[in-house]
Amino acid sequence: MKTLIEKFYCCLITVGQSLRSPVLLIIRLYWGWQFFQTGKGKLMDVSKPAQFFASLGIPFPHLQAILVSCTECFGGLLLLAGLASRLISIPLGILLTVAYFTADIDRVRVIFSDPDKFVTADEFLFLFTIVIVFAFGPGALSLDTLITKYIKTKNQMTRELSEK
Repeated sequence: MKTLIEKFYCCLITVGQSLRSPVLLIIRLYWGWQFFQTGKGKLMDVSKPAQFFASLGIPFPHLQAILVSCTECFGGLLLLAGLASRLISIPLGILLTVAYFTADIDRVRVIFSDPDKFVTADEFLFLFTIVIVFAFGPGALSLDTLITKYIKTKNQMTRELSEK
C-alpha cells in the first residue's frame, strides 16, 4: 500500500508532466515574439546594428547585421509556430553566445565572482529560453509535434500496407 508521501509525490509528478506542454507553449510564444520583434526592429533600420557591430570590431558589420536580424526575426516566427524549434535553437544560441562574448564580455568575465551581472545581461533570458527549447523541445502544442505524428502515422500505414 502506498504511503501518503508516495501518493503526494506521484500526484506532483502527474501535475508537473501535465504542465510541461502549456509551459513550453507560453515560453515559445512570449520569447518567439520577443525574437521576432527584436529582429524586425533591426531589419527596419539595418544601419543601426551595423554601426554598433562596426564599433565592436565585428568584420563585415552590414552583412552580419542582416544575418543577425533575419535569424532573430525568422527564428522568432519559427519558435512561435513551434516549427523546427530545436533546429532554430542552434543558430539563435550561437548568435546569443557571440553577443555575450562581444557586446557583454565584461559580464561574462565575472560569471562566477558576480553572477548577478551575468544574469542581468539582455542576452541571458533569450539564451536561457533557447536552452530550454533545445533541451525539452517545443512541447505537444506545436507544429513539430503535428508533423511528427503525421510522419509516424504515414510510416505505420505504409508498413501495414506492405505487410498485406
